[in-house]
Formats: sequence, structure tokens, C-alpha cells
Amino acid sequence: MTHRTDIQQDSLIKEAGVMDSLQQTDSTEEAWIEVIHKMDSVYADLVHSQVELELKNSALEEAQLFINSVLSAMTDTLIVCDTEGVILQVNSALETLTGKAKEDYLQHSLHEVFAEDSQAMLDLFPEKMRHESLIDCEMNVICSDGTTSPLSMNCSSRYDASGVLTGMVLIGRPLGELRHAYKKLNYAHTELQRTQQQLIHSEKMASLGRLIAGVAHELNNPISFIFGNMHALERYSSRINQYLNAVDAHVDPPELKKLHTKLKIGRIQDDMGSLIEGSLEGAERVSNIIQDLRNYSGGQKEEYSFFELNNVIKKAVSWALKTDKNKAEIQYKFADNIKINSCKGQIHQILVNLIQNARDAMENEAHPRLILSTEISDEFVAIHVIDQGVGISEKDAKTIFDPFFTSKPVGQGTGLGLYISYGLAHDLKGDLTFKNNPKGGAEFILSLPVDSKS
Repeated sequence: MTHRTDIQQDSLIKEAGVMDSLQQTDSTEEAWIEVIHKMDSVYADLVHSQVELELKNSALEEAQLFINSVLSAMTDTLIVCDTEGVILQVNSALETLTGKAKEDYLQHSLHEVFAEDSQAMLDLFPEKMRHESLIDCEMNVICSDGTTSPLSMNCSSRYDASGVLTGMVLIGRPLGELRHAYKKLNYAHTELQRTQQQLIHSEKMASLGRLIAGVAHELNNPISFIFGNMHALERYSSRINQYLNAVDAHVDPPELKKLHTKLKIGRIQDDMGSLIEGSLEGAERVSNIIQDLRNYSGGQKEEYSFFELNNVIKKAVSWALKTDKNKAEIQYKFADNIKINSCKGQIHQILVNLIQNARDAMENEAHPRLILSTEISDEFVAIHVIDQGVGISEKDAKTIFDPFFTSKPVGQGTGLGLYISYGLAHDLKGDLTFKNNPKGGAEFILSLPVDSKS
């Protein structure tokens, strides 16, 4: 045993009363027997104390190894110092970042670690530590080659077992890594937005393509009318030129009168006004259709304007069902004279999507019927689009407005129509909701403020 153990043994012998036993017992043999028994007891206690001490030492060593492994595994820098700013501990992340050894920091001042432009912030640490923690303070640490590296520093107080403030713990994350991660995240977000806009635009173009047949019919009527008028004007122009040439040639009045009758100049004069007026009306109709197409496709930013809502709904129905082979019965239940201040083209696009979806839902119906109604209350107006299809299942109801959701077969829908319509409704400060009707079919409700601009 060691000298320390001997001292402990002597102490235990005294506590056990061995010497007293020797002095008080007359029989030497009995005394020694008693001494031996007590020595055995003392030795057992000594062995037990030794085992407990070794277990505690082993636990302390394991705890120290665990702490060291955690400090080594940290990618953030760690600096532990006392209340005077003297460094007591650093981790390997700081050594790796700066290129300095641990010995270059221990027992040195915290001010030696950071660059000049960080000293003012560093001076605030001791006082602020008594009241609060410091979070995300940008500071520059000095590297071995004289350069600096930016860190996002967090500083917290350190207390002893009695709750007395004993120092500070500074943890820093290299900003170069954070900035790189932010740059990648920002790039990914930008790409996601760009892709989303491309998909939305593709869906708009796909919807527009489905309307081309109807639009072509809408354009064909006024254009044919204009062509007919132009051909008539062309013929009239030839006659008028012939008559004017005779006037310029100073033909005798009797002959000029005969030419006037022959060329039917009077009839031309009567027809000219109506031909020009009809052509202008047809050209205006073509212009309106093209403007509607531009608004629908999103080719230009649409301005807010006051308009009659019921007329927009009827136009959307005409567009959406122009190519409907099995003509659906349309029922209108409109409130009178609903005028709102909003974006006509966007509302038109929402309604075309809703009406097309409603018609698709009734594809297998022998006598499809579509109901469109409007109602106004307070400062909002509601448009109801009601079909007689199978309705919306509970499963689909949870994701119906999500991008790429579609209940149609593969290749027959992009799943962006309702998603776009939902977004447009919210852009107009409104909402788009739905419900299943007890008698069957689905009902979509587009709610819009009477004045979306305010």
C-alpha cells in the first residue's frame, strides 16, 4: 500500500478502537483475536473506498473524454474565458480556421483574437453578459497569416456551482459557410420561382389553346363582315373615281347626270355611311377580342377598372363552352347590376377554368346542366359555379388547390388550373372555395371585393 493508504489504515485502526482493546483486555490471545477481526473489517472498508475512488476517477476520465470529443467534433468555433477576458479553453475548429495552435490562445487576452474593427463590440461583452446573451454579432477573427475571417458570434455567461458569474462562452459560425449556403438557397429559390412561372405560363397557354376554336369563330364573324364591306367599298371607289374624272373633264351637265344615274352614285352615297360604320364596328370587335386574349394570357399587366360582372360571366361561358359538342344547359341566376372595380381579364380566366372543370365533371352526363349565380353582400360579391357531376371526394378535397393536382387521366390535364385560379383570386384580395351539394355535384364559390383596388 502507498503511504497515503498507511495513514488511512492507522486512522481506521484508531477509529475501530484496536489499541483500546489491547489495553482493556487481560487475555493477550483474546485481544489479538479481536484485533484481527477489527483489522479485517478495516481492510474491507479500505478496499471498498479504494474501489469507489477508482470508479469515480474512471467516470471523470470518461466525462473528460466525452467533453473533448464534443469540442473536437464542433464545426463552430469555441472560446471560453474568465470575466477579465483571459482565454481558458478553445476548440480545434478555431485552430483550423485561424491556423494557430491552442497554446497561442490559452492565457491570452480575448482582444488578441479579434481584429481592430471588432474591438468596440468586444468591449461591450463583459457588461452585457450580466444582463443578456449576445446573438449573431458579426466579428472578424485574426488568422495566422494576418488575414481576417468573419464569424457570426453568440456569447453567453458562464457560472460556477454557486451561481456566481465566472466568465463567458463565445461560439462563432464562419460566415463564409453561411453566405455560401445562403447563396445556394437563394439561387434554388430563384430557380423554383422561375420554374413555377414557366409552369403557370404553360398552363395559361394550354388553356388558351383549348379556346382557340371558339376564338377563331368569334374573330371570323367580324373579319368576314369587314372583308365584305371592303369589297363593296372597293367597287364603289372605282365608280366614284370614274364620276369624279368626268367632273374634272368638265363633261356637259346632261351627260354628267346620265353618268351619275348609270354609276348609281346616289345609292353609293346612301350605303357609304353604313359600310364605314359597320367596318369600324367589326374592327372594334376584333380589337376587343385581341385585348381579351392578351389579358387572359398575361401578356401585359392589367389595370383595374369598373365593369359589369354578369357580362364577364356570360363571356367566360361563351369562351369555355364554344367547342362543347354535347351542349350543356346553362342557367343564370344573377343579381341585378353588379359593378365591381377589379381586373376583368383575371376574373375571366378564373371563370373559364372553373366552367371548363365543371363541364369536364359532367362528361358522362346525358343532360348536363351548369348553374351560374351571383350575389352581393356588404362589400363582397360571390360567384357560384355549380355542376351536376360526381362531386369531389374527401381525399381529393385536401389537395384540390395544390399544384399538379388533377383527377383527369394522364395527358389530359396539367393540374395547374385550380392552383392558378386560387392564386389569382387571392391576388384580387378574394378567395376561392368549394363544397359538395347534397343532391350531387360540386359548387365552386369565387368571392371578390366590390373594390379590389382599395
